[in-house]
Amino acid sequence: MIAETVCSAVSVAGLGIAAVTAYRKRFLAAARLAAYALVPLGLVMTGAVQWVVDTAFSPTAWAGFGVLGAAWLLFMATRAVERRSGGTRKERRAAARAERREAVAPDASAPSLGPAGRTAPVAQPKPTPKTQAGGSDDFSDIEAILKKHGI
Repeated sequence: MIAETVCSAVSVAGLGIAAVTAYRKRFLAAARLAAYALVPLGLVMTGAVQWVVDTAFSPTAWAGFGVLGAAWLLFMATRAVERRSGGTRKERRAAARAERREAVAPDASAPSLGPAGRTAPVAQPKPTPKTQAGGSDDFSDIEAILKKHGI
């Protein structure tokens, strides 16, 4: 009964302030104040105030709010861990698939060395001092390109 009286008094006071504001030719602000002033009256009329009063003095309701708060904290903690670990589950799955493709692709694209499998690499002959000093056939193409460009 007291809560309804307080809400009604707040509504009447707010409507009075809205009337004074409208008298000062500030109609938009007056309309906004009237809207805010009617909220407590509407809550009284719908019975929401009685529900709030019943909830405020109920230990079961407070326990329920505690459970909701714990659920919210767990949700936010998991979101924070997810962001630190590199995104959502969908992004991590896509990254894992890409890693699997990269792990398979190099072996799959390696050239086959025949039925015997991989063999030891063939040693290349070392260039002799004569080929280094006189110019080798390997560098003749490069020398031709450089001469063509005037270098």
